[in-house]
Amino acid sequence: MAKTSRPDRKRGDRGRRREPSEFAEQTLSVDRVTRVVKGGRRMRFRAIVVIGNRKGKVGLGTGKAAEVQAAVRKATSAAKRAMIRIPLVKGTIPHQVERKFKAARVRLIPAVDGTGIIAGGALRVILDHAGVKNVLSKRYGTRNKLVNAQATMLALEMLRFTGKETLEEEPKKAVAPEEDPTRGIGVKQVSKSDVSREGTLKGK
Repeated sequence: MAKTSRPDRKRGDRGRRREPSEFAEQTLSVDRVTRVVKGGRRMRFRAIVVIGNRKGKVGLGTGKAAEVQAAVRKATSAAKRAMIRIPLVKGTIPHQVERKFKAARVRLIPAVDGTGIIAGGALRVILDHAGVKNVLSKRYGTRNKLVNAQATMLALEMLRFTGKETLEEEPKKAVAPEEDPTRGIGVKQVSKSDVSREGTLKGK
C-alpha cells in the first residue's frame, strides 16, 4: 500500500519568523554561586532578569542552573510569572513611596516632564522597563543588585492612584449655559384697586 504524502509542517514552521515580543528584557547580572554538599562544592550560575513592556508592566526574576543560558531562561520565565502593573501619570509615578527591604532602602519621588530617570543600577533598569520617564530616586544601604531590585519592585507595588491624577488626564468638557426659563417675562406690581371682583385686571 502506497504511503500518502503529508504536507511538511515542520519545514513550514521553520520558515516562519517569530513575531517580535511586546516585552523587552535585560539581564541585570550573572553571578557564580556555590553550594556545599556532601561530596564537595557545587558551582552554579545565578541570573537576574528584568522584563517589561514600558507601559506600566514590569517583572523581576532569578534563575539558577549549571549553564548561563539555562539560568537566564529560568530567570526570564520567573519574571514573566511575577509581573506587576503600576499606575503611570504623565510619564511619572502618582505619589512618593519609600520601602525598606533587608539592608536596602529605596525612595521614589515624582518629577516633572523633562527630568528623566534620576537613578542608577538596578533602579534605573527597572524604572525604564516599567515605562517611567521622569522620576527622582534615592538609595540607601547595600549595593547588592538583587536586594536593591527587590526593594524597588516592592516600592512600585505600593503605588496607587489618588484619583486627582485621573481627573487631570481627562479632557474638560465645555458646559453649555442653561437657559433661564424666566427670561423675557416682566413683573409688574399692581394694587388691590386695579383688580376687579372677577379677579382680572381692570382695563384688560
